[in-house]
Amino acid sequence: MRFELTDDQHDLARALEGLLASSDTVAVARAWADDDTGPGLGLWKRVADLGVTMLATEASLVEVAVAFEALGRHAVPGPWVESAAYLPVALGHEVEGVATLALPPHVPLALDADVADHVYVGTTPVAADAVGPRHVSVDRTRRLFEVSGTGETDPAAFDAAVLATSAQLLGAGERVLADAVTYVKQRKQFGREIGSYQAIKHALADVRIALDFARPLVFAAALGEVSPSAAKVACADAAYLASRTGLQVHGAIGYTAEFDLSLWITKIRALVTAWGTPAFHRERLLQDLVAGGTR
Repeated sequence: MRFELTDDQHDLARALEGLLASSDTVAVARAWADDDTGPGLGLWKRVADLGVTMLATEASLVEVAVAFEALGRHAVPGPWVESAAYLPVALGHEVEGVATLALPPHVPLALDADVADHVYVGTTPVAADAVGPRHVSVDRTRRLFEVSGTGETDPAAFDAAVLATSAQLLGAGERVLADAVTYVKQRKQFGREIGSYQAIKHALADVRIALDFARPLVFAAALGEVSPSAAKVACADAAYLASRTGLQVHGAIGYTAEFDLSLWITKIRALVTAWGTPAFHRERLLQDLVAGGTR
């Protein structure tokens, strides 16, 4: 099957890309990590005004994938998967404001519960005093909180969240690759751009191939042709390869927190296990195959 985005979907991608590219999302993410959530909440409102929080109920999961790839490419902080993927599908309507949730065992901690207007366990709303201690993530923009309470998992909503996380990983991987390509064209060793060395060309080409193979699975999952677990596994592997290769070609500077690359490196590492670990999603795919499922 040949799949191409419609004109409206391309318009959504361009509008969101234009907004995020002009919003200094790096500064927003760094402020969010330092608990200065004002800039991030301001950006949240502008993105929500574009209709991102209503895509899951008013459009389709294809639009959700388009939007979340852009959010990942620009390292936009906040509980977007919870607010714009899981909860709208589970509740059947758009969620007003910022919402977050815990969903043990795959989402044991609630992202940014201290700034959320609505906090849930599954689809069960909880009171403010149910929010407990904060935990540290490898991605400093992921501010994780314990939440007490019980709630059920909505399977369709869980799949939507997995798809959104996969698209975020895809966008983040694309950003790391783009930055790495730019860097190797500028950095010189022994009088030559390091991008002219075949070993580096091959490493970057491997990332390009991995991302190109992951992308169709994202949109196939959005169309219901394959399991979202297939997209999550492929996107996690491709984005993680991008992060490792990005670190390698940048050398020592790639390991510094002050360098912007670190925002995407740590986000990828956190998203690889978010909304189900790679082992869980591989097991889920295996069970589908054993059962003779088409997804």
